[in-house]
Amino acid sequence: MDEAENRHLLQSILTRLVPFNKQELDSGLNCFKFNHFAPKAHIFRCQDIVSDVHFLISGIGRYYYIDAQGKEFNKSLVKQGGAFTSIGSLIENQPSPFYTQTLSVCTTASIPYKQLLELARSNLNWSEYVRKLYEQLALKKEKREAGLLLLSGQQRYEQFLEEFGEQSELFTLNQVAMYLGITDVSLSRIRNKMGLT
Repeated sequence: MDEAENRHLLQSILTRLVPFNKQELDSGLNCFKFNHFAPKAHIFRCQDIVSDVHFLISGIGRYYYIDAQGKEFNKSLVKQGGAFTSIGSLIENQPSPFYTQTLSVCTTASIPYKQLLELARSNLNWSEYVRKLYEQLALKKEKREAGLLLLSGQQRYEQFLEEFGEQSELFTLNQVAMYLGITDVSLSRIRNKMGLT
């Protein structure tokens, strides 16, 4: 993708939440830097101090933890329009407790969090955008927590399919199982039961 395509994709992602006018968009778009990643590249790693918000404008990725035994656990899966960052790093300057990784060829639009806040302080629509980002994050976390505590594996898988739509097919079943908190075998059984194999 060239710069114009990247800017167009970012613009469409930004205007999903807020009706920016051209001048507001242009002032903000100039603050973003586009980066391209190969599959399995890390956007940032555990213990990094993260200062940017990386909007995913193409591809898929994940947030994950590694425990003391070296086992990976998916914290979150990210599709086009999502973002990678560490709130603890941004707000408290703490090292990230997790890793972020691309699962396909990806392009991100990155902006320093301080610049995003400056945009928000100087413009009502950018302020509204930042507020809506935090609301979406809180809602996603609330739904994920409720799903892990209250729903069966099949119900969580159905919720995943609904949330990710066509992009759900881009994730390997192993990544999906890790995200749902079930084994690969359990996911295969669920898919068989649902007639998806």
